[in-house]
Amino acid sequence: MIFKPNALVERSYQNRILSTFEKNLEYMVKAEVITIGDEILFGQITDTNTQWIGTELTNIGIRPIRKSSVGDTEAAILEVLTEAEARADVILITGGLGPTKDDITKTTLCKYFDTELVINEHALEIITSFFVKRGRPMTELNRQQAALPKNCTYIANYWGTAPGMWFERNGKVFISMPGVPFEMKNLMTHGMLPKLQQFFETPVIQHKIIRTVGLGESFLAERIEAWEDALPPHIRLAYLPSFGQVKLRLTATGKDKETLKAENQAQVNQVLPLIQDYVFGYDDDEMETVVGRLLKEQGQTVATAESCTGGYVSHLLTKVPGSSHYFMGGVVSYSNEVKINQLGVKPETLAEYGAVSEATVIEMSEGVRNRLGTTYGIAASGIAGPDGGTDEKPVGTIWIACAGPQGTVTHKLQLGKFREQNIQFTGIYLLNLLRKQILANR
Repeated sequence: MIFKPNALVERSYQNRILSTFEKNLEYMVKAEVITIGDEILFGQITDTNTQWIGTELTNIGIRPIRKSSVGDTEAAILEVLTEAEARADVILITGGLGPTKDDITKTTLCKYFDTELVINEHALEIITSFFVKRGRPMTELNRQQAALPKNCTYIANYWGTAPGMWFERNGKVFISMPGVPFEMKNLMTHGMLPKLQQFFETPVIQHKIIRTVGLGESFLAERIEAWEDALPPHIRLAYLPSFGQVKLRLTATGKDKETLKAENQAQVNQVLPLIQDYVFGYDDDEMETVVGRLLKEQGQTVATAESCTGGYVSHLLTKVPGSSHYFMGGVVSYSNEVKINQLGVKPETLAEYGAVSEATVIEMSEGVRNRLGTTYGIAASGIAGPDGGTDEKPVGTIWIACAGPQGTVTHKLQLGKFREQNIQFTGIYLLNLLRKQILANR
C-alpha cells in the first residue's frame, strides 16, 4: 500500500466539505483491531489494548478504522477476519494464544490461511529459555505454544510464552499477539511497529495538544471559530472533552516531522491569545502534573481538606512521582465533628451556614494550611449526590477554596446529579483554582 497525496480541495467548515487531510485518509493504510476472548465480551476484564494500539498506529501514519471484539468460537473469529480483510490493510489480533483448550486463535488462523501447525524451533528455544531462567518445569502444553501456523513469520516474544505471528496475503498484513497488555506492548514496540513501517509507505503524522479547563466545548468552538476555519488543509482540529476539560488536538500530515511540528506550534501561537486564560498545559500534561511542577519550581507546599471528594484530590496529587516534595498531607473531613476537631471549623459557622457553604470551606482550607504548615491549603465541601440536596442547595452544589499567602479565594460549582462525575469535576476545578493562585502569587 503506497500513500498517494490527493489533489488539494478547498476547505469549508460550514458546508463540511472534506479537507485535503480528510481526503488523504482514504489513501492511508487502514487498520482494524480484533480482540478475542469471552472474558472481554462478558465484561470480566477491561480492554485497554485497542486504545494503546490505536495511538501507536496513528503515530506511524496508519489509520485505525474499526475495532471488534469476538468470543472464543471458531465461526465468530473466521467471520470477523473475513470482514476485516475486506476493509483494512492491516488486521491486528490480540488474545486467545494461551496453552489451554479454550485458546483457539492459532488453530483458527490455520483454517483461515489453509495451513497447519508445526513446531517453530526459534519459538521453542525462547519458550524453553523462559522456563529455565525462572526455574520452572515446562509442560507439554507449554511446548505446544511453539507450534505455529506453517506460513506465518514468528515474531519473538521475550516477555512471555505466547507467540507473535505475522501473515501476509494479497498485499495485506495480519498480526496476532497475546492479549496480556505487557507482552502485547513490547511485541508491538520492538517487533510489529518497525516491521509495519518497513512494509508500508506511510505519511508522517504529527500531533499537538492544547489542554484547556473551565470552558465548555461549544463555547470554546465559538471563540476559536475564525482561527479553525483558517487552518491549512493538511492540519485538522479535533475537540476531545473530558471532566471539566477540553483537549484541542492539532493533527498535521506531510512528509517531514520537524516541519509539521513547527507548523503545529505556529498554529498554537496564533490561537493562544483567544484562549490563554483557559490553557493549563500541552500534550501529555495532566492538571495534577502541572500543579506539582509549579509547586516544585516555587519551593511551595500544599495540604488538602476534603469532604465530598473523600480523598480524591489527594489521590490526584500523589499519582505524580516526586509529589512528596510538595504534598504534605490531607484530612478527609467527611463529618462535621472532623471539620471541627481536626480543621478548626467553628461550630457556629456550621450551625449558621451549613457544611456546604463558602464560610465553611474558607475555614477548612485555612485550618488545614495552618495545622500542616503549608504554603497552600485547598478544600472542597458539597453535595455529590445522587440524593441529599435541597431547594436551596440542590445536588451538585459544591464550594471549593484555596488559602494561600495572599489570602483565601473561593468558587461555587453547580454541577449535575451524578456522584462520580461530580467528584471528578470537583477535583479538577479545585486543582485549577490552586494552579491559578500559584501563578498569581509568583
